[in-house]
Amino acid sequence: MRTALLQSSGRPGSVAENLRVLDEAAGRAAAAGAALLTAPEMFLTGYAIGDDIGRLAEPTDGACAAAISKTAVRHGLAIAYGYPERDGDTVYNSAQLISADGTRLANYRKTHLFGCFERDHFTPGERQVVQAELNGLTVGLLICYDVEFPENVRAHALAGTDLLLVPTAQMHPYQFVAESMIPVRAFENQMYVAYVNRVGQEGEFEFVGLSVLADPDGVARTRAGRAEQLVFADADPAFLAASRAANPYLADRRPGLYGSLT
Repeated sequence: MRTALLQSSGRPGSVAENLRVLDEAAGRAAAAGAALLTAPEMFLTGYAIGDDIGRLAEPTDGACAAAISKTAVRHGLAIAYGYPERDGDTVYNSAQLISADGTRLANYRKTHLFGCFERDHFTPGERQVVQAELNGLTVGLLICYDVEFPENVRAHALAGTDLLLVPTAQMHPYQFVAESMIPVRAFENQMYVAYVNRVGQEGEFEFVGLSVLADPDGVARTRAGRAEQLVFADADPAFLAASRAANPYLADRRPGLYGSLT
């Protein structure tokens, strides 16, 4: 499945402009043969927008989800994107996956909030593994800081995730996560990992870009630089099956020894 990674911060605070950027990127991704486009964490509204997070937050089936569903149908590809989700009085840092026919397939709420900024504006989610079937692959969702906890990614591996989508707002000086940790996560859990970052200065944060799709052999199949960019790589079920057959990590686990970890 050809996968497109949209490295962009859009225009923080302007939902209409971010929907336009997403639509334009979806057109370019579809023209390049992609079946899936993934956008960064909080792409719909911007990340460093303070109290506007609560004002702009929408339910999973809100007006923006409907607009993105139309974009997916118009261009014939699935779209995953980050946004602030409102559920009553509660706001979550969420990511939603919409299929090429406009169906909302999965919605994930970030479980591990990073720093005072996120803890001041969001409630953590409580569901660790969220998945959907897409083009013959089991696709899972995490958000940014979540992927830095090995337990989260291993839970996806044990649940059968083939391609893990990680919308991200990775900031300086933590670029080693994109450079080193993500390929290791892909290798040790035998899955594809698409880590899709914001880029540039936004408020007090400097987002480092470096979006990457890592293969189960630990190779970064595509990697963006430090500017706005749309990059592509393939998630190949045959290559994944061969890698899993050759790599014994999951088969050689001894869960009886690991009880003390929890």
